[in-house]
Amino acid sequence: MVTTPAGPATSPPVAPGTGGPVGPVGPVDAPGRAARLAPWGAVLAVVVWGAVKWRAELRGVAYLDDSSVHEQMVRFATARFQAGHLPQTSWFPYLGLGSPHFLHYQGLGAMASGVLGMATGADAAFRITLYLLLVLWPVPVYCSARLLGLGRGAGALAAAASPFLASSVGVGYEPKAYIWIGYGVWAQLWASWALPLAWGFTWRAMTSRRAVLPAVVFVSLTVALHFETGYLALLPIGIFVFVAPGPWRPRLARAGVVAAGSLLATAWVTVPVIVDGRWAATNEILAHTPLVNGYGARQVVTWLVSGRLYDAGRWPVVTVLSAVGLVVCLTRWRRHPPGRALVAVWAMSLVLSFGRTTFGALTVLLPGSTDIFMRRFMMGAQLAGLYLAGVGGVSLARAGARALRRARPRPATGPASPLRRVGVVLAGGAAGVAVLAPAWTQMSAYADRNAQAVATQRAAEGSEGVQIGRLIAYVRAHGGGRVYAGMPSNWGSSFAVGSVPVFKYLESQDIDEVGYTLRTASLMTDPEYFFDETNPGDYPLFGVHYMILPAGQPSLVPAHSVMAAGPYRLWSLPERGYVRVVDTVGVLSVDRTDVGLMSVPYLQSDLPAAARYLAVAYGGGTPAPLTMPLVANAAGAPGTVRVEHDDLAGGTATATVVTRRRAVVVLSASYDPGWTVRVDGRRAAVEMLAPALPGVAVGPGVHRITFSYDGFRSYPVLLAVLVVTTAVLVWVSSFGGAAWVRRRLISAPTRVDDVA
Repeated sequence: MVTTPAGPATSPPVAPGTGGPVGPVGPVDAPGRAARLAPWGAVLAVVVWGAVKWRAELRGVAYLDDSSVHEQMVRFATARFQAGHLPQTSWFPYLGLGSPHFLHYQGLGAMASGVLGMATGADAAFRITLYLLLVLWPVPVYCSARLLGLGRGAGALAAAASPFLASSVGVGYEPKAYIWIGYGVWAQLWASWALPLAWGFTWRAMTSRRAVLPAVVFVSLTVALHFETGYLALLPIGIFVFVAPGPWRPRLARAGVVAAGSLLATAWVTVPVIVDGRWAATNEILAHTPLVNGYGARQVVTWLVSGRLYDAGRWPVVTVLSAVGLVVCLTRWRRHPPGRALVAVWAMSLVLSFGRTTFGALTVLLPGSTDIFMRRFMMGAQLAGLYLAGVGGVSLARAGARALRRARPRPATGPASPLRRVGVVLAGGAAGVAVLAPAWTQMSAYADRNAQAVATQRAAEGSEGVQIGRLIAYVRAHGGGRVYAGMPSNWGSSFAVGSVPVFKYLESQDIDEVGYTLRTASLMTDPEYFFDETNPGDYPLFGVHYMILPAGQPSLVPAHSVMAAGPYRLWSLPERGYVRVVDTVGVLSVDRTDVGLMSVPYLQSDLPAAARYLAVAYGGGTPAPLTMPLVANAAGAPGTVRVEHDDLAGGTATATVVTRRRAVVVLSASYDPGWTVRVDGRRAAVEMLAPALPGVAVGPGVHRITFSYDGFRSYPVLLAVLVVTTAVLVWVSSFGGAAWVRRRLISAPTRVDDVA
């Protein structure tokens, strides 16, 4: 046996599971307590800074942007849990005439907050989770940097820079994407915690079976929390196979397990979306804009080179550091696997963000590409850029230290004293603060503006909120239909409570309304965008019984003035309720990509006011038989609603109707295959009426009609798949399970009688 003489180590340390060096040995990675704790000191410092600067997010006010929808989802989830129901199988009634919103849209974060809301109250749970996820984000950034094989210094610098990103678009991994004066993309904030850990554990899983289970867990969480971020978690599974060290066969096998496990573990989210995908509308209004298609390679690269991807509006400190890190990783490509991984995911995210604007029809190769906002993939380039900035910053620091030593050489005096180590750590921290000064001073000023805006809104709600609250109380007490208070595309955008438009403020009060458009994937969300406030027939079609208008603004349709308070006036319209008896006189052919635009002529016509609706041939299907062709002469109204009881939050609407002839009873809610209907206690077929409403044909007479939303019925099976997948992965990841798989499936000899 050959032995190796003992002696001082000469090789750089190897990151477990990477096969590559952590990085050059230097003071930042020197062994000892100070070196281990110093990076966490940097993380703690930026966490404390964020805790102070973003505390205004804990104050309860109505929200300006998408946070209004997410907060409402938390309230809904809390209410459904308290009633003993799952949000995924429930009808979300508030936007776009309702939809199975928790099926079409990622709702795991809202459900988790809903559970918390049962203890704290739903609105408080939303604010608490937003604040904590935002403030503590440097923690998963640092942890994932270490999992990816980066040194403590690089990880600490990446974490220290993470709260200070700022881009021209503003919807990436940056405070503007989440705070009150920003965009409120709260679901993305949840996934911003899962994605870094998904990258880190997936990278470890390439060389360590023990990392397979956590890799599946965090990839699956990323997919379930935010669909677009999910792509950034799944695609690196295939990329890391080619850049990780070690034999390729084990890498490929582990990657296959991670991919298959993640797909099975997320089936409870993805399968319902796929199965019911034809009933989820595309955003027709934004479909041909960069918001959906991406800004293209030229624009994104311009932002990158000019510093506006990481440092919009300031000196490009993160941009410069990430550029240095990119160069360092490329020059170490062969000997530093973590650097290869960073370059690969950075390039992947950047290319994906180019979107349909650059790649055109090729984007169909990306599953579900028609339903995602491709510009959002820039968040992956930002996350990878943080790690590159950490590598670049440490490389520059070490290059500077080497230059200083060459310029002022000192005789060797033995190991550095603890005091000197502390001095090095403090000097490094001071240098980091100085380097990031343009970033944190800019963000500090931005946080102050946000706090002032929240305070101003809170004061406005103490006065204007009380005034409009009287109108809202009347609507709640009397019911009878939805409320219209303008839209983003008309005067509604400037009719506000403080800075929040009234149609958004109504949402904060869970008032069923028409006008807050393009918020869900309901089939009525695009037709709602074309709601014609001058057409009296559109109000009963959309179930609108009330209007809240600016005081002094007359109603554009016949209506009764109910009451006024301050700058707000409440009006009521003649027809009330969500159920209507109508004739079907023609056919409208639509699908999920054009239901809005194809409905415009009908919504602008006189037909809705005359209770003359159109049957729908959806997706090339056969429409229901007409009750009265358009050429026939209508002999008065086909019928009336005698009594109506609505509980759309519970997924039901019941009415007693009197019909004079064969007619259709229509519910002013968005069509979905989950709707069922009973006529006089017997199950009947649900029809689809224009633009996309559920209805049922009845003969002359008195009938009791009950619409019920049953929801997607296969969740128990899909949740069972999740449980079984988790159990199998736990077993396979254990020593005994791995040995069994290796012995029975890999190393077992082949018998003659096994070959057939």
